[in-house]
Amino acid sequence: MAAHGIASVRLLLRRLALTPAIGSRKVFIIGDADRLVPQPSSQEAANALLKALEEPPADTVFILTTANPSALLPTILSRTVRMAVPQLPDSVVTDFAREQLSDVLAARDLPQRVAAAQGCIGALGSGAVNDKDLATADAFRTAVNEGRYGFALKQPPFQARGGFTGMLDALLDRLREELHGGGDTGKLVAAISKVVDARAQAQGNVNPQLLAAVLAGDLAELE
Repeated sequence: MAAHGIASVRLLLRRLALTPAIGSRKVFIIGDADRLVPQPSSQEAANALLKALEEPPADTVFILTTANPSALLPTILSRTVRMAVPQLPDSVVTDFAREQLSDVLAARDLPQRVAAAQGCIGALGSGAVNDKDLATADAFRTAVNEGRYGFALKQPPFQARGGFTGMLDALLDRLREELHGGGDTGKLVAAISKVVDARAQAQGNVNPQLLAAVLAGDLAELE
């Protein structure tokens, strides 16, 4: 995600009251915790976690991950135990990709994916999308400035969780590649945030035609 908003944090806090159905503990993993950011007219999402981090329920464990610990709020750092996890060698990431992701990750893309993962198998997996979705995502980006409505109308008016979500995943993959490649950080982070928002709406089965048209307009403004 481009950022963790207050709504996501509040949802997590509500789930603290749930009792584990099978195991003895609940484990909440907050990836890229440095992306807990302030939002307009609202408390900081990070501050909303402070009480839970200081006095978590007895059956609850929080795990926060970040590649930039210095970006975390001091109040967050003071309530956590820091553990450094070294990067995996590229050879380990490559072997995992060949064994587990061969059906969705083209062999020709493997070196680039491994380099972008920077020793993190999770990053490699999140970027594993198929060639069809990548092609659709590329077509969408081409249509952003010209033909956006034509592209939108070509999408099915239903089942946003299917191929349309796959296209959004591929689009995120392309944007992250550009970010790692040294592209315009401000514009790319803003674009990623727009796509993440669209993907969240797609999980509610919002009309893909409408989502595509609105997203294309948002991205066009960032060009």
